[in-house]
Amino acid sequence: MDDLTPTPDRPGLHVSKPSPSDPAQASAVCRCGAQATATGDAQVRALVEGYTANHGPAHGRK
Repeated sequence: MDDLTPTPDRPGLHVSKPSPSDPAQASAVCRCGAQATATGDAQVRALVEGYTANHGPAHGRK
């Protein structure tokens, strides 16, 4: 499988949690240039909510 980590050339959101006992990890890169990473379930949840509300798909909303 290819590396799913987003880059400026391939923007997006990637979340992983290898096992239930491991903390979640996420990285996000937006077309506008914003980038973020998070570790821990609560921080990853906040990153996903922020990315969804303000970046990625939000750039297509009017």
